[in-house]
Amino acid sequence: MTQNNGPTPSDLWQMDHDHSLHPWANFGPFEKDGSLIMARGEGCYLWDAEGRRYFDAVGGMWCTNIGLGRAEMGQAMADQAIQLGFANSFVDMANAPSAMLGAKLASLAPGDLNRVHFTTGGSTAIDTAYRMVHYYQTCMGRPDKTQVIARNYSYHGSTYISQSISKRPGDRVAQFRYKENGIHHVSAPNFYRAPDGMDEAAFCDHLVAEFIAKIDEIGAENIGGFFAEPIQASGGVIVPPAGYLPRMAAICAQHDILFIADEVVTAFGRTGHWFASLDQFGIQPDMITCAKGLTSGYIPLGALIFSDRIWAAMAADGGRWFTSGFTYSGHPVSCAAALKNIEIMEREDLLGNATRVGTYFETRMAELMALPMVGDVRGSKLMVCVENVADKARKTLLPDALDVGKRISDTAETMGLMVRPMGHLNVMSPPLTITETEVDFVAEILAKSIRQVADALTKEGVRLA
Repeated sequence: MTQNNGPTPSDLWQMDHDHSLHPWANFGPFEKDGSLIMARGEGCYLWDAEGRRYFDAVGGMWCTNIGLGRAEMGQAMADQAIQLGFANSFVDMANAPSAMLGAKLASLAPGDLNRVHFTTGGSTAIDTAYRMVHYYQTCMGRPDKTQVIARNYSYHGSTYISQSISKRPGDRVAQFRYKENGIHHVSAPNFYRAPDGMDEAAFCDHLVAEFIAKIDEIGAENIGGFFAEPIQASGGVIVPPAGYLPRMAAICAQHDILFIADEVVTAFGRTGHWFASLDQFGIQPDMITCAKGLTSGYIPLGALIFSDRIWAAMAADGGRWFTSGFTYSGHPVSCAAALKNIEIMEREDLLGNATRVGTYFETRMAELMALPMVGDVRGSKLMVCVENVADKARKTLLPDALDVGKRISDTAETMGLMVRPMGHLNVMSPPLTITETEVDFVAEILAKSIRQVADALTKEGVRLA
């Protein structure tokens, strides 16, 4: 899989082992086993450096929406790199791809979200949204209204502020420090983990009451924004109860709290919509953050899309400076890639495919509920999570040391399937090009992997009920 006279797979493994610090590096296993080196991708498939093929049900990292190996994507980036490989976008500079992409995003975004600030990815989009909350509220004459609320089991990124806004178990480690003053959290809307005996409507009432109580505790005059993923992706694909998001948005509007919809995962077709906020959940946010599917992972790019109302407030006196941005904001090659990516999605009706095949994907994944250890299967269209438990009736978890999600993903890899392990969870977000035949493959191999791991655990003396 390497070029003639190039490094061998073993050479690549050693180079990576000796020199790379990976995101979320787990030092013990990495020191022992190193990394799986990938060499090629096409459609929904990956090949490692040894030539083994895998169906990538992870979708890269929620991002390879149009699939890998698209020659026209490479050509669009190459053409733009030749014509204009870089131009800064600070103050009063722009370039053609960024101007066209800004207009395109405004046409796709809901309501009056007609303004775009380009970033390098999802984390920096959240970072910018946090700053904009402060900036906007101060411009509105509310300089103390700068605190924010987010939710438990949320993941908003890995910059200092975005990770501080996040609160996913395992992400908070003792060796790092996080901003805590002015950042608050309420419960995740995970109905599977609702208090015993509480139906979905009562659970929704409980969550809304908690949010109101948190606002009363902090003081609405001190709260500038609420950060929420429409579906909490890395927290376990948590789909909120019916009516939850509209009620939360209404409370925010009542108290002049900006609603920031983190659609880094859900935007660009993951659930069959360009954006899930309005089309799927019926809410009109004040800001949307996006990345990932914006370029289908071909090149880094993120964006904060915000309302005309926010722009008008910030620009009101004509003399202010918005002193936030990045060298690569509006990068012409990245923006050209995004425009081509959106063109492909429109031309091939990939949102329609995500809806049609995604419905079938949900049905096949739900069949896993009959298996040992599977306590819950949840999600929406092409983002699904399997929650593995020790006792299905009591919903008790297996010990962390067993690392059951990793055992299942490792077993699946031996049969040519990649699913993402996250503690006791296995998460999938395949490309929007997936077919029903490929869904069948994912369902069959994942079911076989879960059975094999359950059998192995039983032989080790682990009791599964």
